[in-house]
Amino acid sequence: MYLALKDLESLFNNSRGIQDNLFFVTVSDTAQISQPKGLYISYHGKPGDLSEAITNGAIAAIWDQGEEVPSYTPNHFPIFFTVDPAEAIVTLLKRYLEKLNGETDEIMEITNFKFSHKELLNKNKQTYDIAVMLNKITSKNPAERRG
Repeated sequence: MYLALKDLESLFNNSRGIQDNLFFVTVSDTAQISQPKGLYISYHGKPGDLSEAITNGAIAAIWDQGEEVPSYTPNHFPIFFTVDPAEAIVTLLKRYLEKLNGETDEIMEITNFKFSHKELLNKNKQTYDIAVMLNKITSKNPAERRG
């Protein structure tokens, strides 16, 4: 089950661009990697990162509302604004885990989360398991998790 644009619409009040029935195959905080049908999360981004993310397949972005959206960004490109990108990642991971909860399909297409910032990874810095990442980044306030 893929993360969908409608999932983001329910999480973020402030957005721009075309709101369509999109599904995300990839979610990444790194613009430089391939992210087919990707959701790019600007986390300590640099100028030009959004352009590179779009070039690498991003079809939407979560953006720090304190940062100016680059002028080259297409008007139709969906952007969801947040005051805290790290908190947005936590919220997004929680929503996706809730969405997956109870799914019983043995063969299921799922969204691939690719995070490179070490504070988002567990201590061995080699996991991309969203449950492990969520546990690591919310360890100060452990969230109750079903299942």
